[in-house]
Amino acid sequence: MQALFVHGMGRTPLSGSPLLWRLRQRGISTHGFFYSVTFQSFRAISQRLQRKIAIVAAQGEYVLIGHSLGGVLIRDAVAALPTEIRRPQRIFLLGSPIRPSRMAQRIHRNWLFRLITRDCGQLLASEARMEQVARCDVPTTSIIGTCRILVLSRLFGEEENDGVVSHSEITADWITEEIRVRVTHTFIPSNRRVTELVVERIVELIGE
Repeated sequence: MQALFVHGMGRTPLSGSPLLWRLRQRGISTHGFFYSVTFQSFRAISQRLQRKIAIVAAQGEYVLIGHSLGGVLIRDAVAALPTEIRRPQRIFLLGSPIRPSRMAQRIHRNWLFRLITRDCGQLLASEARMEQVARCDVPTTSIIGTCRILVLSRLFGEEENDGVVSHSEITADWITEEIRVRVTHTFIPSNRRVTELVVERIVELIGE
């Protein structure tokens, strides 16, 4: 079994290091995928990810793990894979938005946000573009952070959130499993409980 990790916006594959290390301890081959939203459009990144997934798929069974924007990229890339490419055994979405991000919508016109996040930042704020990103057609686990950040509490009101996205932004009726973990958005990939949950489910797949 293999695992491919796709990091969130403004992060690097190193953000998933604790998770990938634990997977390797279980004998699972791990892969990372790097991208830069400042220099690449969403479409260009997704197309590169498709090629990376195809390489991983040629080596055997695999799962995909995406944090935040990484999960959006995974959904788009998997939907565009040629039919002859092996599909993932499972997809893990870690705090990954399904609907437009309320935070991105609030700041998408800010010049600094536009400069740094460019096309990907605008996608996250767009209802029309987010609706075009395909649903997952394989079993999907969504891990939801529930540790809110007080300074941002007004943005979400009483709704459950991880400081960056709310529950309503990351839930969908096609998601196979939802798991809540008390962690803020940034630290979901490195959280010990999250890594345990992902490892447990991948080990179950290997045992089937």
